[in-house]
Amino acid sequence: MSFMTAQWIFLCVATILLPANRAAGEFQAMAEKFRITDPAIIEASGMAVSCDNPNFLWIVNDSGAAPEIHLVQTDGESRGKLRILDAENRDWEDLNSFKLDGKSYLLVADVGDNAAKRETYTLYILQEPSLPAAGKLLDSTLRSSWQIQFRYEDGPRDCESVAVDVSDGKIILLSKRTLPPAVYELPLRKPKKDTILTAKKVGQTAVKAPAVRAIPFCNQPTSLDISSDSSFATVVTYYSVFLFSKSSKQSWAQAFAQNPIILQPHGLAQAESVAISEDGKTIYTISEGKNSPLKSYHRK
Repeated sequence: MSFMTAQWIFLCVATILLPANRAAGEFQAMAEKFRITDPAIIEASGMAVSCDNPNFLWIVNDSGAAPEIHLVQTDGESRGKLRILDAENRDWEDLNSFKLDGKSYLLVADVGDNAAKRETYTLYILQEPSLPAAGKLLDSTLRSSWQIQFRYEDGPRDCESVAVDVSDGKIILLSKRTLPPAVYELPLRKPKKDTILTAKKVGQTAVKAPAVRAIPFCNQPTSLDISSDSSFATVVTYYSVFLFSKSSKQSWAQAFAQNPIILQPHGLAQAESVAISEDGKTIYTISEGKNSPLKSYHRK
């Protein structure tokens, strides 16, 4: 039995035996109706909801793939792709959408580092292109608006979870392979030319799923998103989706130190992408692999 097959079995059992936390912030798991149909999306490692249309999702593939962002509808239908001309997919591991100064942006996080030996990491920030009209496919190219080169203050780290808090002007990163996962911060704004920034460690997270210890890596963050109003963050692991609430008086270090709300297990084979809708009412997550189910959680 392969690792992924065994993991899928454990996840399904957990989904049946473990009810969702009743304090789960009103989010309820929805029945799976759709799958990602784009044959080019085979190793989804990051996802973001378009800031300009909530019916569109942007998705990136993992390391070694072309420097492209794929566009799909929330019903899974493929709507084209965007190629970034000045980018390299060394190990893309997350994707974010956000609005800044009245413009819509996407952030591509080239931050994967399984062996923890990279000297620097890169964040590509680009203006979200116009979405295709009905019946049309996007086929476009674009250069990044700015790039952020950085390193961690305490040495190389593997990371698959990156999010943007526009109100605070910060980028938040969660390490994957440290226990517990560490929280880092970077400034969002364009740095001075040729500057390599330092991601500052500000705390650690309380991601924990003790009831499913048999699932390998169930407490490792594989994607992160922050709601547009900065009131909560969502972290996905190979087990489930975790919600961290944040008050206006708290820092993200304080918010992630709190015990999270755990939503009903997603049951996906290898979930590495999570995204929150602009209105904060829907959370999406998908798995690596072809034709991934599009799992969603919704609140009224």
